[in-house]
Amino acid sequence: QVQLVESGGGLVQAGGSLRLSCAASLRTFSTYSMGWFRQAPGKEREFVAAISWSGGNPVYADSVKGRFTISRTNAKNTVYLQMNSLKPEDTAVYYCAANGRNRDLNLISNYDYWGQGTQVTVSS
Repeated sequence: QVQLVESGGGLVQAGGSLRLSCAASLRTFSTYSMGWFRQAPGKEREFVAAISWSGGNPVYADSVKGRFTISRTNAKNTVYLQMNSLKPEDTAVYYCAANGRNRDLNLISNYDYWGQGTQVTVSS
């Protein structure tokens, strides 16, 4: 059974940083693009960032561009999201997901597997 397990969330003050990790039990992890999404209370789940299977071509939502960095280590079956200059509006549950189609990385419907999420709370 495929499992994606996020970690690294927590409470941080505005302007601070957090690093999220997502460990995947996918046997063929290196063939999947990986993405991060988030969902704030009362809002729909939205795209945050994604990275191709090779680690190239990262893409970001406009709202996080220049502040967040996605990366991966295929040897460890892990994808990361470094979040800097955090704002209160970044508060949400953050989910990682695996995309076997390796295209349209910003579309929720293209992701095959999802983690349970990790809470990020940014205080003002």
